[in-house]
Amino acid sequence: MDWAGWALFGLVATAALTAALIAAQLAGLTRLDLPLVLGTLVTEDPDRARVIGFFIHLCAGQGFALGYAATFALLNRATWWIGALFGILHVAIALTVLLPLLPGVHPRMASLRAGPASTAVLEPPGLFALNYGVQTPAVTAVVHVMYGVVLGLLLSAD
Repeated sequence: MDWAGWALFGLVATAALTAALIAAQLAGLTRLDLPLVLGTLVTEDPDRARVIGFFIHLCAGQGFALGYAATFALLNRATWWIGALFGILHVAIALTVLLPLLPGVHPRMASLRAGPASTAVLEPPGLFALNYGVQTPAVTAVVHVMYGVVLGLLLSAD
């Protein structure tokens, strides 16, 4: 396992995932703006939030890359298809657990139970992030599988 390369490879995989997700949003395939969602955890300004959120996502991606690398090491192999399977598990947890719980901790996101007095500026993602469009789960799944494939390929090339 290429322990020296996991950080660089994690950066490459996360940048690719984030760029693909932003491209999908700009193409109208999803309304999910992950840098905005993450950045508004710390600032109200949407322009600053997108920049901060991009870097938050890069840092989170590094953490996941370390987890992928450690799991590849435990399996004593890294392949594109094992990476793809990890990506499926990763996105399943993100869409069914992490995003639906986000309104409970996000200071600027409405909850599904928020009433008219809510001052939240972000819509809650809902289960599978369907509140951001019916194609959002598919887009999110594709980019996370791509993340796993990239890591599997790069980490197997040692």
